[in-house]
Amino acid sequence: MGEEASFSNKNVAASTTIGSSVIPIINRLQDIFSPVDGELSKISLPQVAVVGSQSSGKSSVLEALVGRDFLPRGCDICTRRPLALMLVNRPRNPGDDGREWAEFRHLPGKRFFDFTKVRQEIMVIVFGMLFICLTIPQYHIVKYHAETNKEAGSNRGVSEKQIGLKISSPNVLNMTLVDLPGITKVPVGDQPTDIEARIRKMIMAYIRQENCIILAVSPANSDLATSDALQMAREADPTGSRTIGVITKLDIMDRGTNACNFLLGKVVPLRLGYVGVVNRSQEDINKNRSMQDALAYEKNFFRDHPVYNGLSDRCGIPQLAKKLNQILEQHIRMVLPGLKSELHSRLNAVAKELQKYGDVMESKAEKETMLLNILTKYCEAFSAMVDGRSQEISTKELSGGARIRYIFQSIFVKTLEVPFEVLVRRQIARLLDPCLQCLRFVYDELIKMSHACAVTELQRFPVLRRHLDDVMGKFIRDSVRPAERMIDSLIEIEMDYINSSNPNFVGGKKAVEVAMQQLKSSQPPSILGPLEMTEQEAVEILVTKLLLQSYYDVVRKNVQDLVPKSIMHFLVNHAKRNLHNTFIQKLYRENHVEELLQEHDEVAANRRQVKEVSLVLQQAVQTLDEVESEYLPET
Repeated sequence: MGEEASFSNKNVAASTTIGSSVIPIINRLQDIFSPVDGELSKISLPQVAVVGSQSSGKSSVLEALVGRDFLPRGCDICTRRPLALMLVNRPRNPGDDGREWAEFRHLPGKRFFDFTKVRQEIMVIVFGMLFICLTIPQYHIVKYHAETNKEAGSNRGVSEKQIGLKISSPNVLNMTLVDLPGITKVPVGDQPTDIEARIRKMIMAYIRQENCIILAVSPANSDLATSDALQMAREADPTGSRTIGVITKLDIMDRGTNACNFLLGKVVPLRLGYVGVVNRSQEDINKNRSMQDALAYEKNFFRDHPVYNGLSDRCGIPQLAKKLNQILEQHIRMVLPGLKSELHSRLNAVAKELQKYGDVMESKAEKETMLLNILTKYCEAFSAMVDGRSQEISTKELSGGARIRYIFQSIFVKTLEVPFEVLVRRQIARLLDPCLQCLRFVYDELIKMSHACAVTELQRFPVLRRHLDDVMGKFIRDSVRPAERMIDSLIEIEMDYINSSNPNFVGGKKAVEVAMQQLKSSQPPSILGPLEMTEQEAVEILVTKLLLQSYYDVVRKNVQDLVPKSIMHFLVNHAKRNLHNTFIQKLYRENHVEELLQEHDEVAANRRQVKEVSLVLQQAVQTLDEVESEYLPET
């Protein structure tokens, strides 16, 4: 026996008793997720994907598992959308008449007891047409249905949107299957030329998911070694650890041949093994041969076959149903803890996103409170950025209060350290430009901070954001003017009175002593310059330079200290102290509230969508919480 036999004997047989199942939990989650399927597409639920080429017998296998005729058949008919088929075992209870029924996900609460009508509904959804079933399985077009062009197009293309179908019966085993469109090589009729590529892409999107069990269906009357289904399964599942092979039409193989080696896993090994089945022929279907008769024929075929009668654990629809049920059961139990963790993680992420959109405000009082709250939060965020306390401060570059300190301590200081050989007043006057430049740098940083202030609620209200930016810009510009006047005054004050008594000024006597020492220590004749100067003249020049430089240093230190203080007082701290009051005066007015709190249409739409996803995730988490103690393994 091959490797797949070992898996089957040890693992599958050790699974839970048939009927006691966690599979309905996944069915319930699929029902919960269906209204917001697109938004939760990244959550992969355990399921069985049925893969096979057209005419592989895929539909017959599904109908045999259900025990009912319910899938569209006939010339030029193929599945164009995935069919999510949930089989629910319903134990017989007192008062339950045991009738089988089907329910479509898009028609909740409407039960179909006539499975002919199930087929007709699938035709309506898939092909966009309403078909009437005659006494033989042929169909006549009555009218077009709008959904086909919307989902798959009018040219028999394919759509990724699932059809959800639940079948409740005492005669089925719990399992969840997704019947994917059959692999086709040649476009039929007006199908698009790339129909094969589209179908393969859709199939791979399903079977690449680690939570997906692949049911690869291959007909025995073709070259099994080159089966499309097995090749795609091998691509998505190279180790064959989650692929079950189904070999159909075993009864119509060439005389003298059999699929024994395939069923034993000797040709294309699969850890989950193979099951061989016998399909109803088209003649059987045309003659309305019952499913019970077909299963009886299959049972007799395998019992009487000289090769297959020794492989009873690998042959027949009942064995396939049991295998699928047990493998899916075991797989679900294994992945449920991780699935629960993923749902909690997604729920937390959605809760944060929902917080960004906020609640719908109905009353005037709510809107006024919201506006006041936003203005207060903005001012607090702005102050935090100035003080360097904001969590939004970039770690890649200096910003906010750190940038302002850098402007004062580095950029501004360097602009004041260039010596000038001019008269002291002209030298002092030249300090004005770097002082005003420092002011402009701080102004630019405040404007940048005002745009970067992170107040979550502001994202909802573009009109408020625009008005707030306008008020903030004008407020900062207006605050620049008194700072400019103060800086002008500081420079003028220094120019108007040269304080030679300043204790930090070198003074004339000291300057002469230093000049004499410099002259003696240097000695080169070039110090006298191109013109022949006396030693006295050289000393006077050095003394002048020393006095200018010394007094400039005194003024520079004063300016270096007082200009940043002036900018902080008149601009930065003024903004921190008075911004909130300015907002209240300019924006918090009764006749402006409605206008300012207008939302983008997309914000309201996103809020509804995210809230729906949040409710769905809460329901899913609650579902898993309810069954955790009963089904999940103890840690």
